[in-house]
Parts: sequence; structure tokens; C-alpha cells
Amino acid sequence: MKLSCGRLRASWHSKLGAEIDRKCTLGKSVRIDRPTCLSLGERGTFEDNVWIKIVADHAKVVIGDYCFLGRGSEFDVSEELTIGHHTLIGPNVFITDHNHNFELGTLIMDQGCASAPVSIGNDVWIGANVVILPGVTIGNGSVVGAGSVVASHIPENSICAGVPARVKSVRKA
Repeated sequence: MKLSCGRLRASWHSKLGAEIDRKCTLGKSVRIDRPTCLSLGERGTFEDNVWIKIVADHAKVVIGDYCFLGRGSEFDVSEELTIGHHTLIGPNVFITDHNHNFELGTLIMDQGCASAPVSIGNDVWIGANVVILPGVTIGNGSVVGAGSVVASHIPENSICAGVPARVKSVRKA
């Protein structure tokens, strides 16, 4: 029953304009703003309360095949977010591709935002409660430890953690 309801929700978002491949499952209370800007690969899974907050009509969110997005995650996108195939994203992860400008002398709310695309490679594992900031690239095969704040690029096959996230070691075969 749960699987069929999840697939039905995916089908509903397809009818709203999202490009959703076969056998995808969306949990309860999944919210996708501007669904026409979303492409989700085959067998993608969104747990309950995932929010894909696309804030501009020209923005693009591309999520590869066999990706998993944990409960309560939020992706706030004004330009571009790309997530590769077979990537696992833990619960309560926040990813954004933009920040508010904050020059002195003008109200912050009146200054607009600066954005830079975020790219997450294939076969990446992002732990619970991670924050990923604008302009970051996380290389294929990398692991980001729970609670980390990723503010700079992470090379392929790296294991990183911390605030800010730093490479701690490299995955070995």
C-alpha cells in the first residue's frame, strides 16, 4: 500500500510538469515548487516531508537514477542543483545554491541573492543534518559526515566531516 501510494504521488507530480522516470516513490507531504524545473531519474525515492523549493522559473534540479532523499530534507534552488546516480542523502539535509547579499547601508532583504550551482556526484553518501552551501562540488564516491557544513569543493572518493567540512581520509578499494 505504502509503495503504491508513493508511486501515485510521483505520478501526480509528473502530471504537474515534473519529469519523473519510472518506479519513483514520493513520501507523504513531499513538496515540489515549480515542478516543471525538476528531473528525477529512475527509481528515485523521496521520504516524507522532502521539500524541493525551486525559487526561480529558469532554475533546474536534476536528480539521477536510484537516488534516495531522507525525511525532512530541503533543497532551496534558484539556479542549478545536480545530483548524480546512486546517491544517498540522509534526513534533514539542507542544500542551497544561493545566499543573500549583505552590503552595509541597504536592508539585506532589499539586496537580492548571489547564486552558484551545486553539483553532487555519483555514489555519494551525505549524512544526516548536513548543510551544503552555494558553488560546492562534491566528487563521485565521496562521503560527508553527519552534521557537517560543506562550504568548499570535496574531491572524488573523499571522506569529509566538520564545520566547515574538511577531508579526513580517502576511500580505499
